[in-house]
Amino acid sequence: MTSRSLPHLFRARSHLLLRSQIRNPKPSSLPLKPLQRFCSSDASPPPPPPPTTQTPKVKIAGGGGVNPSPLYSSLDADEVAKFASIAETWWDFEGPFKPLHLINPPRLSFIRSTFCRHFRRDPYCARPFEGLKFIDVGCGGGILSEPLARMGAMVTGIDAVEKNIKIARVHAGFDPLTSSIDYSCTTAEQLVRENKMFDAVLALEVIEHVADPSEFCKSLAALTAPNGATVISTINRSVRSYAAAIVAAEYLLKWIPRGTHEWSKFLSPEELVMIMRRSSISVSFLHFSCLNIC
Repeated sequence: MTSRSLPHLFRARSHLLLRSQIRNPKPSSLPLKPLQRFCSSDASPPPPPPPTTQTPKVKIAGGGGVNPSPLYSSLDADEVAKFASIAETWWDFEGPFKPLHLINPPRLSFIRSTFCRHFRRDPYCARPFEGLKFIDVGCGGGILSEPLARMGAMVTGIDAVEKNIKIARVHAGFDPLTSSIDYSCTTAEQLVRENKMFDAVLALEVIEHVADPSEFCKSLAALTAPNGATVISTINRSVRSYAAAIVAAEYLLKWIPRGTHEWSKFLSPEELVMIMRRSSISVSFLHFSCLNIC
């Protein structure tokens, strides 16, 4: 993130990862390094993330991933409540979701070029994803689902906040190209239990809001069809991200409500890669970007 009105310090780096599912992964024996803390004299450090709960791993028929126990969910009730309170503002370009609207064009450019290469589609075609099934996990009001549908994909959008789904359905109904999006108030874990699979699984700016990133990624892996692709976008845990995503966005610019982000829940690229590999997903592409949002 770069800012014309803020100094160079207020740059946060977001990373996107493309993976293709594998059937016989080699388990990693490397432990995850503990989350590091950042303290500032001007702002109190965020509280530590809640402890994770170990759940049994169950093999999924036809897929290469593992899924949590049948009753497990990676949802964080506090995070769900946060986003439910601002659900009506999803399509307000000057509201709390302004940063997501600003980074949406570069995100879509990355997704389009990467998926065209992965699925061997014509990047110059207006609807290159015809016939492909995509799922947008944590779709919110549909700001990513709608352009993907316009590119020809058969899109399923899911979110744990019922208000988000209602707003997404209403907004999609205004355009015939997006009215076919299948929105549902459910979780990735629930779709795994229903044996759903998709050519492409996307979870953008979601993993930093779940209770257990590892279990969440296992669900994403189980939803990805063999030879499919998974894209995750999140904010790197760094001094710059603390300054930009929390100090600037929440306190100085007041774009989003205070407490929207917890810096301790941000993941470094190394941590995310390790989590994905343990979830039976091979990491084939790692992309860093500094995005203009101010």
